[in-house]
Amino acid sequence: MRAVEENVIAEPALPPAPGAEQYPSLALANSTIALPGGNYIDQLGTPAGANQWLTEHGLAPVDAGMREMCATQLRSLREQIRALFASRVAALPALPAALDAVNDALTRVPTAPLLQWDDKAGPYRAAPHPTSQIVDHALAALAADAADLLTSPDAERLTACGSAPCTRYLLRHGRRHWCSTRCGDRARAARAYARRARPEEN
Repeated sequence: MRAVEENVIAEPALPPAPGAEQYPSLALANSTIALPGGNYIDQLGTPAGANQWLTEHGLAPVDAGMREMCATQLRSLREQIRALFASRVAALPALPAALDAVNDALTRVPTAPLLQWDDKAGPYRAAPHPTSQIVDHALAALAADAADLLTSPDAERLTACGSAPCTRYLLRHGRRHWCSTRCGDRARAARAYARRARPEEN
């Protein structure tokens, strides 16, 4: 698969899939968008794109200066989270590598504010957040969010979009299995075409 830049401009922006505004990990899983014709848009495809995505989700400052290695780490976690979502949706055992990747991200940074000491003000507690750890903190936050989603009652509503070639995930509301109006329209059009193409039964 290769990202096709012209499709980034030509394709209208999709609204977040249901649940993606509540769960950043769901938004992360959906940050690669499949398009008809075998093309796709990868919002994390470049360091600048990854930085913008993290900024939009409150996980990094605008000037974080993301490098390719950081973008690669983010894309890797995305694939492992997608694997866990796929396992949950299909009611299959999780891939050990996917579990390990999420747990590694969870344990990479402190979970509690550490004790700090200012020469003038004295002791205080704060989470360390130097520039070098921005990505680690973002990965930990996204991994924790994925773990929260997968262990919450909302996991029962987690499903894959039912309109090919879309590969996005959503939290189902009622019988809706589509991530957007566009995907719903495409699925209905495909069903109507299949009915018309079906040979008449005598």
